[in-house]
Amino acid sequence: MVTELNCPLMSQEKSPYAATPDLIVKTFRSMFIARIFEEKISALYRAGKIVGGVYIGTGQEAFSAALGQQLDQSRGDLYAPLIRDQAGRFAYGEPLHDASRTYLGSVEGPMRGRDGNIHRGRPKEGMPAMISHLGSSISVINGMMMGKRFQGKTGFVGAASSGDGMTSTGAFHEAINQAAVEKLPLVVALANNQFAYSTPTSRQFACEDLADRALGYGIRGYSIDGTDLLSCLETFAEAIDRALNGDGPQLVVGKLLRLSGHGVHDDASYVSDEVKAGRYGRDSLLVAREMVQSKGLLTERELAEMEAELTEEVDTVVTDAQGEDSPNPANESWDALSTGHLVERMF
Repeated sequence: MVTELNCPLMSQEKSPYAATPDLIVKTFRSMFIARIFEEKISALYRAGKIVGGVYIGTGQEAFSAALGQQLDQSRGDLYAPLIRDQAGRFAYGEPLHDASRTYLGSVEGPMRGRDGNIHRGRPKEGMPAMISHLGSSISVINGMMMGKRFQGKTGFVGAASSGDGMTSTGAFHEAINQAAVEKLPLVVALANNQFAYSTPTSRQFACEDLADRALGYGIRGYSIDGTDLLSCLETFAEAIDRALNGDGPQLVVGKLLRLSGHGVHDDASYVSDEVKAGRYGRDSLLVAREMVQSKGLLTERELAEMEAELTEEVDTVVTDAQGEDSPNPANESWDALSTGHLVERMF
């Protein structure tokens, strides 16, 4: 079943999943700090201060944060974000120090400066480290949920992020099929940002909407404007509720545009001006900012104060991480992090 959802403000009847003012502001804050942090990290990358790549989520913050903000670690919820999910990570509860330390190779970070800057996580807290073979992350969440099921645990959801290119992998198909057969409480956030690196969706799939694929798996699908924070919040609230109450996997497709290159190193010259000028080329942070002002949730002065506060926080944490040690190859134990004594040290 595919559900086409529009902005809840256009509905004549109030949805039972309508976002509260407090949730809207919290989610917007997660979007805002993600943007500030990623702009800071991008500048450091261009200055040669960061080794490896930097992949940012400009334009995808509403879709990402709307899911992360409504997951509940205390309930046992699980979350597997991808490279453009910094907003969702912060909303879910990832500390700013974890992100800063990993990008800057600090030994104090969750991966102890030993892995690529996007491959970070804290599995004991429900967030597995990201896998570059992107289709694999859903099966990891499936396995974590099956483990909980074998332990007799209930009342949780597992969430995993996906991109349009990821849906073309066998790993994606196998994981969604498994989750459907096992009726796992899975929520998949599929960001259709129009390009898999530089390959447009027209060269990736022939169906009209990726949400149409849900029917083939026997699960519920939703297709929404991923630049609209209210629509994202409402849809993920419904998807989480249905998953919690035994309705099986939920596939939420957010239509949006990646407002940067594949990484900071990529100028995205393959994206046409026509695509950029389209509806999904809107900046979700600016759209959300206008919305919170129009609804009277935040004034211009409060927004300015929030920006100053978050900028200071980011600057302080990044500066701290820059001053911390990197791994010392002469002293570092390079055993797998899954070994007992290292697990204790990490978590």
